[in-house]
Amino acid sequence: MDSNTRAALAGLPSMTSILASAQLSDVPHDVVKDAARSVLADVRTALLSGALDSAHVPDEQAILERVTRVVQAARARRLRAVINATGVVLHTNLGRAPLAAEVAQAVSEVAAGYANVELELSHGQRGGRLSGVEAPLQALTGADRAIAVNNNAAAVLLVLTALSRDREVVVSRGELVEIGGSFRVPDVVSAGGAKLVEVGTTNRTRAADFDRVVTDQTAVLLRVHPSNFRQVGFVHRPDRAALVAVARKHGVPLVEDLGSGLLGAAPVAGVGLEEEGVEAALAAGVDLVCFSGDKLLGGPQAGIIVGRADLVERCRRHPLYRALRLDKLGLVALEATLRMYVEGRGDHIPTRAMLMATPDALREQAVALAARIPGATVEADEGVTGGGALPGHGLAGWTVRLPDRPADALAKALRMGSPAVVARVADGAVRLDPRTVLPAERTALVAAVARARAVNDR
Repeated sequence: MDSNTRAALAGLPSMTSILASAQLSDVPHDVVKDAARSVLADVRTALLSGALDSAHVPDEQAILERVTRVVQAARARRLRAVINATGVVLHTNLGRAPLAAEVAQAVSEVAAGYANVELELSHGQRGGRLSGVEAPLQALTGADRAIAVNNNAAAVLLVLTALSRDREVVVSRGELVEIGGSFRVPDVVSAGGAKLVEVGTTNRTRAADFDRVVTDQTAVLLRVHPSNFRQVGFVHRPDRAALVAVARKHGVPLVEDLGSGLLGAAPVAGVGLEEEGVEAALAAGVDLVCFSGDKLLGGPQAGIIVGRADLVERCRRHPLYRALRLDKLGLVALEATLRMYVEGRGDHIPTRAMLMATPDALREQAVALAARIPGATVEADEGVTGGGALPGHGLAGWTVRLPDRPADALAKALRMGSPAVVARVADGAVRLDPRTVLPAERTALVAAVARARAVNDR
């Protein structure tokens, strides 16, 4: 080691001086120590390896800035708010449906203290934790009973476990799909302790195929929404009414996993019968319907089971229900979301509002946004629903195109900023889709772009 390197090492700030720094005075000493050790070790390693010249060793202020950045990174929450500028409405990686402001307020009020989760305030005795969500679900769907668990995969698992354990579940081969996150229908049937009976072929299955295999060991006929899997050409899916007739003939429940959870009219024009609502399925005679709370419903992550009272009650009484049930925050968020539907304000839920936004309205928003970002232009583009809902139905709209190069570097700078912004990179440019940017986020988005550009230009 030469004398210059030795002098540079000796000149590095001490731990005592770093801990005494005013800019880190509000940080616990143990956190500062860990960060300082890491920064100082990196500088020492660079000096000793020759990667850092002794004449360019950072001074004490520069070291403090590095320590501060490490401290900030260590103290930052892993899960934080993100501005979704991708145009994917139900972005699974970004938590799917954003909650309505009044729903978020209801969650905040309950989260801050105690809540009457299982207490009836009128008489002070224990009550049902589901009463706040069951009543609006009954009103909206026409179901006899309803319960909710923590997601739709859990809802399907609970139904199959409660109704068909050690017996048979009949499913069309064309519906043995894998949905995001490795949710495979055959695996869920197996996990529920049932035997899978496949009928039909991959591309063509008829109600008669179900009829032929029903025995005294058959517990459930299962109809599954294919999510974003599609077959075209020489295909046939059994009609719902025909399956209801088979179920009635044999006295076997028909269960339908609808997945996306559409209540009322579809928010996107041109959506076919494959996206019929929950109420339509029940009206057609399906015995139990399972669906998500955080897809087209636009509420919190939840799995909802509605239908025949005796079957819902079997699910509610099963021991697995307790392991899968919603906590108080999920319950209040779901109740508040459902109340908006009951009161005729479902179109004000952010997910539905985003899906219903017209190209003209989106162009106006894109033009207004681009006017605040130097060099930005506006182009026609297409968004998607996401989350496996409404596959094949693009959402015509407009995006703001940023000319900055390299685009990937700008996209990363946007993601790493505060607030974090997740944008889309297409044709070598960053694109911001106003469809999924909430109105209250627009000013913050403009500022985030300016900061990201400054980082990208360094």
